Amino acid sequence: MTQPRGRARHRKRRTGLAVGLSLSLSLAAAGALAYGGALGVFGGDGRHTASAATVEARTTDARAADARAAAPAWATEAADGFASVHALGQRGTYGGRDGRTVTVRTLADLERYATASEPYVIVVAGTIRMNPVGKEIRVASDKTIVGSGTSGHIVGGGFFLGPGVHNVIIRNLTIRDSYQGVWNDKEHDFDAVQLDGAHHVWIDHNDLRHMADGLIDVRKDSTYVTVSWNRLSHNNKTFGIGWTPNVVTDITIHHNWLRETEQRNPSTDNAARAHLYNNYLEDVPGTAITASYGNYARGKTRMVLENSYFQGVRNPVIRDSTAALVQRGSVFSGTSGRNESGGGQAFDPRASYAYTLDRADAVPALLKAGAGPRSTIGTTAAASGGAAPATGVRTLTVAKGGGAQFTSVQKAVDAVPAANSSRVVISVAPGTYRETVRVPANKPHVTIAGSGRSRKDTVIVFGNASGTPRPDGSGTYGTSGSATVAVEADDFQARNLTVANDFDEARNQHVKGHQAVALRSAADRVVLDGVIVEGDQDTLLLDTAAKDRLGRVYVTGSYITGNVDFVFGRATAVIDRSVLTLKKRWDGTSAGYVAAPSTPAHRKGFLIHRSVVQGDVAPRSFHLGRPWYAGGDASLNPQVTVRDTTLGEAVKAAPWTDMGGFPWKGARFAEYRNSGPGAGPAGADRPHLSSEQAAGQEVGDWLGGWRPTAS
Repeated sequence: MTQPRGRARHRKRRTGLAVGLSLSLSLAAAGALAYGGALGVFGGDGRHTASAATVEARTTDARAADARAAAPAWATEAADGFASVHALGQRGTYGGRDGRTVTVRTLADLERYATASEPYVIVVAGTIRMNPVGKEIRVASDKTIVGSGTSGHIVGGGFFLGPGVHNVIIRNLTIRDSYQGVWNDKEHDFDAVQLDGAHHVWIDHNDLRHMADGLIDVRKDSTYVTVSWNRLSHNNKTFGIGWTPNVVTDITIHHNWLRETEQRNPSTDNAARAHLYNNYLEDVPGTAITASYGNYARGKTRMVLENSYFQGVRNPVIRDSTAALVQRGSVFSGTSGRNESGGGQAFDPRASYAYTLDRADAVPALLKAGAGPRSTIGTTAAASGGAAPATGVRTLTVAKGGGAQFTSVQKAVDAVPAANSSRVVISVAPGTYRETVRVPANKPHVTIAGSGRSRKDTVIVFGNASGTPRPDGSGTYGTSGSATVAVEADDFQARNLTVANDFDEARNQHVKGHQAVALRSAADRVVLDGVIVEGDQDTLLLDTAAKDRLGRVYVTGSYITGNVDFVFGRATAVIDRSVLTLKKRWDGTSAGYVAAPSTPAHRKGFLIHRSVVQGDVAPRSFHLGRPWYAGGDASLNPQVTVRDTTLGEAVKAAPWTDMGGFPWKGARFAEYRNSGPGAGPAGADRPHLSSEQAAGQEVGDWLGGWRPTAS
């Protein structure tokens, strides 16, 4: 039976998902990150007599040491490179590990702890916007400022480390968007991280982009600095070092991905020792940003450059006649212009610290997978001993007719170890696999990939519907239980295949409940890349494991087919560069709805971006969406934004409609810069975003620092 358009009756029959423990990426879980308790500051120096105060001080020391031993690895890690060197009275760089761990979600709290005199590990859980724009918090010594997984964002400003500030770690954050609309901005000194006379600083695993001035400025004799595993992108003046006549700065720069940055990549002026290795500089052709130069040794700099990868960069390596630059082992692909070395022997980095070089040709893949914020840093997953996925990939093979390890996809999934910590790719040979597949929550990091030339070559298909009786007599499947492929594990990927539900509505009019899901996700960091998802009603269910759990999904280069609410659920999902194909109903009629979000009020819902909505259906017969208040829960705030998308003539002039007694105007529905015969001007029945609103509704805002990569 087809659901009438004004009712949400089929939602009430939906099988509920089990509620589990909160993920570290949820804000509720982030609040539990206060490790260490009241550790206090170390006291007692061992030279005093054993007074009560000294005994108490020693007890405090012991408690602090015990707490450090029990803390997650990220909370006790120290820097490598020049930041690890014992000098200027500081024994390496370890940040605030000797102090309490606190979690912050507001600018006031972040500033309070960052400027305090005592040591702190400060976990940023969520997005903090600087006020005023351009504000740089003046960080005091002995601090670790770390993002909670990929959720820690600093927007519109950054951090300043002044003269004498030392032992600071800035890690796992996304710092972005202080840009004031002028590309070569001379008026706004709004940096992401600025050092003026600081020492022993470690800047690691951050995503820095789109600032008014520099992403990183290491100035005024700052020294013993390490910059590692960061993504620096979409900026004019990227990374400047020096601006002083004194030749004192010692800096290590390794495993950073610089992409779409024009100048200072980095520019290194009068650095005593600058060691650059295993960095990836990428200038993407055909964009508005063109690199003017890459690594630059200026003034009296002594630079050692090793095993980096330069792709498409003009003037990849340049030096002043007064600088010494030794380079070895790098790869230059599609570069042009100056590529220089010479001027002396520079120095030997291994005289100061140990390090291991990765092969230069492996650097792009290594950094695309590993640079930037990581889900295992600053999170409860890390606190409970969760490990980052290993770089090794295990492959399991499936072929319907034999000749592989398994003959069904589910058997391959069953063979994945529980709690696996590294990527397992299930490579499925061309063929039609008539089965249901479930990837349980305890099997993360699974990829199911078709091995054929086309996504049509490998098909996983079944025909259950919500009202289909279970074979064991325990009732019907329900909507979520009808899925052909059910994904319950984090970090799942599907590539180059078709997932379909071929339930035949015409032949099953006696069945009550025609909702038939092809693919259901109830996990975080799910990637659907180059797939076809086919069905009729409720084709693609993008859900979360529970209402209070975060579930992000990124769909790209894919086709999704259906007619009634065929993209639905409470996940935070981006459908990017894809085609949503409108399909006639079982009886040949052309009425339908694309999206039915059930978004929690504090989350983002569905973003349809740079895509196409079209189909062989009657003109003006489909709505873009309607709000699903699942179970009548009025606390929800469903959201769909459709932007930069081509809309076919099937889209109604008033593209949104009510559902289940709830008006669409109470939800968050909007368009921006759409085109095609189905697009239309803003009006009471067709809200459009302003340019200012659209700036906060982009792919990066939806994914919250997560940068999906194929693996």
